[in-house]
Amino acid sequence: MTAVETRVVVVGTSWGGLAALKTLVGGLPETFRSPVIVVQHRHKDSDSVLARALQAQTGLAVLEVEDKMPITAGCVYLAPPDYHLLVDVDEFSLSTEAPVHYSRPSIDVTFFSVADAFGPQVTGVVLTGANDDGAAGLRRVADAGGRMIVQDPDEAESALMPRAALRAVPSAEVLPLQAIPAALVRLEALPTPSARDPYAQRSPTGPLA
Repeated sequence: MTAVETRVVVVGTSWGGLAALKTLVGGLPETFRSPVIVVQHRHKDSDSVLARALQAQTGLAVLEVEDKMPITAGCVYLAPPDYHLLVDVDEFSLSTEAPVHYSRPSIDVTFFSVADAFGPQVTGVVLTGANDDGAAGLRRVADAGGRMIVQDPDEAESALMPRAALRAVPSAEVLPLQAIPAALVRLEALPTPSARDPYAQRSPTGPLA
């Protein structure tokens, strides 16, 4: 896949994320082509239960990312436990840099990476969670010209993460969880914007600048 072929969806969640992700992924049709990159806070010793649980909800392929795995349309990609997930225009890479917001994988790290690689092609989605990881990352998505969706905090199992995201990006679209898959399908039907030049200068200061 190249940076100009499709939109890219990146999703961040923590507390309550399993149930939320089942609803989101389960609501996407098998014809959905945009890669869906998911960062769920997990214990470093977590097994593949998340992948199995989500695969049971969808006809899309659900894959736990391995280093240098290519990015393909029509797949749901999961950040593996105890690694930061970085995204380039055609492949993933994994990092063991220090935790961010006490988390590895960090939502912000991945959102920054996706926004820098794909710019206006990105739709960032922040779901339920119990800290502010993802807020700065969603701001980067906005600054790169992407779309922003936040789960309605009033219905989230933990409202802290959606509320932090909305403080960082007040212009984000606020939707109930059940409405998010349909919104992603509508966005996918829009013309794909031109991607940011992958060789353009990027911030040297890292994801929390």
